[in-house]
Amino acid sequence: MYSSVKPVRKLRQTPDKFKLLGYNDLTDENFVMKIGFRNCTLLSSLVAAAAMVACQTASAQNEPKIEFNRDIRPILSDTCFFCHGPDKNKREADLRLDTREGLLGTPDSPGAIVPRNLDDSELIQRILSKDLDEVMPPPDSRKHLTPEQINLLKRWVEQGGEFEGHWAFQPLGKEPRGNAEKSLSTTQAIDQLVARKREEVRLAAAAEADRITLLRRLHFDLVGLPPTTDEVAEFLADQKEGAYERVVDRLLASPHFGERLAVWWLDLVRYADSVGYHGDQMVSVSPYRDYVIEAFNSNKPFDVFTREQIAGDLLPNPNRDQLIASGYNRLGMMSAEGGVQDKEYLAKYIAERVRNVSGTWLGVTLGCAECHDHKFDPFTSRDFYRMEAFFADIRERGLYSGANDDGSWGPKIK
Repeated sequence: MYSSVKPVRKLRQTPDKFKLLGYNDLTDENFVMKIGFRNCTLLSSLVAAAAMVACQTASAQNEPKIEFNRDIRPILSDTCFFCHGPDKNKREADLRLDTREGLLGTPDSPGAIVPRNLDDSELIQRILSKDLDEVMPPPDSRKHLTPEQINLLKRWVEQGGEFEGHWAFQPLGKEPRGNAEKSLSTTQAIDQLVARKREEVRLAAAAEADRITLLRRLHFDLVGLPPTTDEVAEFLADQKEGAYERVVDRLLASPHFGERLAVWWLDLVRYADSVGYHGDQMVSVSPYRDYVIEAFNSNKPFDVFTREQIAGDLLPNPNRDQLIASGYNRLGMMSAEGGVQDKEYLAKYIAERVRNVSGTWLGVTLGCAECHDHKFDPFTSRDFYRMEAFFADIRERGLYSGANDDGSWGPKIK
């Protein structure tokens, strides 16, 4: 009987006599004599193995990708983070499942999972365990994983266990577009993106609204005011192509457009024409309001808009508008109440300024780090007070003694 290896190599070198796997007629008795029954078995096994690998590869390629933030983080947050999350006072076994290091490990410490290896992934073995002392979540936690959730976790590990940080700190990605889509206008591309997502979640498009309803929506969205009867009649009479777009252009050119957008911004920066404490005395800062309105109406670049408000007075040779813009730094509350401790209130003012800047411009709750390291975002108390330092040179007082009488609430522009 021939070797179980050499004939296979020889047959692969003669495809004209052994197509698919080396031979035209597998019933030919010479075939059996030449390679023997053992080699037939080997060849069959190789064919079956190759087919299985091909099927598994195709299946893996076609399987939807499991995303950590979308599919995995919600499961871990609901069932695991209470004991293995950001709260160090409640953390068990010094294990975190909300960080890359905790899940994937470090050079000095293994992680809870081993990518593409279910058997060596402690997380998977624990959730599958039948031992009440080993299974996770533990029975007394009253937390349970559904079969669907377990399957998601397993598939995630099998696909490589890719970790993602908090979505708010991830760089923006571009939706992949085919060659045909690259020629589309921005509006068309957005419409296609929305249409694809709508199909995924099986939502049908609503019927187009009537023209009066469309006009009202435009007005409320862009200027915050309803259309007049004359404007309605004019729009209904305009049956030419581009009538809708012409209304959009008209409203964008309206001074009310800047007023509409300014409402949102002025809320964010806690604009008010009073001091906020106790007597709530009047302090006019309306020039700042006018600056914001004009910034939106003139389509001022956002980086310039930001720089002028946070540090307009520090720019080289600042103009009047830039000095007015820097009045943002004085929009916080001020007190003239007799019991105020000056240094205590200076600390209150500057801490509130950090909270507002971080919330308005960064969209984060840095204020949590005033008292302790942030439990959910990557900020420490040190970060909070380092940011405070940027505003330590603002000329202000903790107690504005006498301001009730003389209106001396700090520097002014006349």
